Amino acid sequence: MVTVKTAQEIELMRKANLIVRDTLNLLEEKIKPGMTTRQLDKIAHDYITKCNAVPSFLGYEGYPASICVSIDEEVVHGIPSSERYIEEGQIVSVDIGSIYKGYNGDAARTFMIGNVSEEKRRLVEVTKQSFFEGVKILKEGVRLGDLGHAIQSYAESYGFSVVRALVGHGIGTDMHEDPEVPNYGRPGHGLRLKANMTIAVEPMINAGTFDVVMLDDGWTVVTADGKPSAHYENTIAITEDGVDILSL
Repeated sequence: MVTVKTAQEIELMRKANLIVRDTLNLLEEKIKPGMTTRQLDKIAHDYITKCNAVPSFLGYEGYPASICVSIDEEVVHGIPSSERYIEEGQIVSVDIGSIYKGYNGDAARTFMIGNVSEEKRRLVEVTKQSFFEGVKILKEGVRLGDLGHAIQSYAESYGFSVVRALVGHGIGTDMHEDPEVPNYGRPGHGLRLKANMTIAVEPMINAGTFDVVMLDDGWTVVTADGKPSAHYENTIAITEDGVDILSL
């Protein structure tokens, strides 16, 4: 069921999302070659809990960490490990959620570690911009197909592909609510958005094929061809004449 939020609920979601934003900014400052992904997880966990919030990923359907850290060909849901080291030239996607007074925030960024290849740099930049190309058309009455089409068209114009097997989502008191929010679509199709709906828009863009594979750990999703992937996400509230990006 798709829910429309009250102004008070949106302000609680804003607080949860600002905690997520600040955690991502902290990790961007701290991340460097030689760190383990488990160290990133601890920094994030400690900061979120210090803000009187709860890491929403920890224990979610059995997930064993507070954040997701996905490197290079890993699309999403990489599990932090004390044996996985950050290296020069990698791109590292970090997805974070927090719960504040019962309401969820959710956002993701892809960080470039030192000198990365031109392909990786362009992929990260296009993925981020594809989010903004999508949301700039949003307002009350726009259909989800228009959002997906805007993201897809922009990413594909640079020769990249849009993951089909994973999509964005509604968000509120639950981390994943209706509706599903694809990053691809046909103009004029899909659910018509209403003011005060809250959704997580999260382009997942691959350098090669859009096909993905689940690893044996049951969480980590990787590109089928081993080429890099980038991820950029924010939680937004739909308004009568645009959007309110809660995690920026």
